Amino acid sequence: MILNTKTLFIIDGLGALLSAFLLGVVLVRFENLFGMPKETLYFLAFLPCLFALYDLVCYLKVKGNELFFLKGIGIANLLYCCLSIIFVIQHHALLTTLGFVYFILELMVVFALVCIQLKTAFKK
Repeated sequence: MILNTKTLFIIDGLGALLSAFLLGVVLVRFENLFGMPKETLYFLAFLPCLFALYDLVCYLKVKGNELFFLKGIGIANLLYCCLSIIFVIQHHALLTTLGFVYFILELMVVFALVCIQLKTAFKK
């Protein structure tokens, strides 16, 4: 699937805001149900905030070189997935089943978006 770059920046930005809210508010509030330490959750929530800001700037300001910036956010999202996997492995003894399910689902969604972003960026 190849989408318009502006559409991908909006989708990514909204998804990043949702991830930041879930990680930084919901999972922190219910840490005992998910098992991931608060400090790790806050760190993981901070990154999508940066991504959302990047997406907003790209959506509003970038003209003519969108594919370069789309590759950038695609790679950043891929690195975020790797970092999330590292934290899941590092804290596996603390994670509950619900915690594992949350992170697996988030990784699946973000990785699917990465595939679309990079496919779009390299096809055009």
